[in-house]
Amino acid sequence: MKKIFLTVAAVFCMMPMCAENENTESVTAVNTYDMSVNIRRLGNVLGLTTDQMETVSNIHHAFCDEMMMASQAHGDDRKALVDEAVTRDLKYMAYVLTPVQMGKYELLLNTTLENKGLKQ
Repeated sequence: MKKIFLTVAAVFCMMPMCAENENTESVTAVNTYDMSVNIRRLGNVLGLTTDQMETVSNIHHAFCDEMMMASQAHGDDRKALVDEAVTRDLKYMAYVLTPVQMGKYELLLNTTLENKGLKQ
């Protein structure tokens, strides 16, 4: 009887640790795919006009939403969703930014993706 009680007690003690690990992994995944930036600082770096600033802000928010959806996907689906989101973001930004601004933006985006481990 004593062995059964100790076994049950051990199982109950391990359950919160498993849940904590799952929660930690979930938070890490969300933080990895969080692409939000300070739009004003981005605007200063790129030299955006007021009109460009508003449009870039809207495009970037859509990109952030797509990346968050990708963070919830599994395996190969996740990589495909990230690739689609990045491609779509670059396509839309190319309509708004000048070639010089676009070069800077691509550099910033690629560096961010590499630092977060999303680009291989």
